[in-house]
Amino acid sequence: MRNTLFLICMLMAFVANSQTVVPRYDSTLKIGKAGFRISCFNKSVDRNVLNIKPVGFKQEAREISFELKGRVTGTEIDDLNLDGFPDAIIYFLDKDIKPSILCVSSRNNEGLMPIIFPDITNDMVLSKGYRGEDEYKLVEGILFRKFPVYESDTSIKTPTNKVRQIMYRVVEGERGTWKFKAFKNFDITKD
Repeated sequence: MRNTLFLICMLMAFVANSQTVVPRYDSTLKIGKAGFRISCFNKSVDRNVLNIKPVGFKQEAREISFELKGRVTGTEIDDLNLDGFPDAIIYFLDKDIKPSILCVSSRNNEGLMPIIFPDITNDMVLSKGYRGEDEYKLVEGILFRKFPVYESDTSIKTPTNKVRQIMYRVVEGERGTWKFKAFKNFDITKD
């Protein structure tokens, strides 16, 4: 009896110390006949290979693969830049378990190009009280980002009763690139 109890305790300790298993991510997203197949093994939060394969594109469009320091949690498709071709948002948890995004755009269904998402810490107004914990949602081509607002005193570990909401739209950048640009933000007081 004592040996059985010891074995059960050892098994429970092993399971508790083992790394959480995250399932492989593999999804195909389409608007009409064109879209993307996005896959990631999600084996290690430190190093994964993200594959983005064009679907229904012209033959010269090639699959892209690159290293991702994080795990893919979801994807969405829309025509974010209103050019008539599909774009995909890839949601992932980075190595610090912070939600983040990547975005890829179809270039006339002939190739892929990134849509740049700005670093919030480069904006003094939007980043005031920011400590992560982002949530993202795509609604009719507009990307919504929300997070709890903290006091500027970093010794305070709990957020205020406010949540900041930022709305992003895709606009043309330099030399034919695309980027997300914040066009509206507001703080909401939680009840």
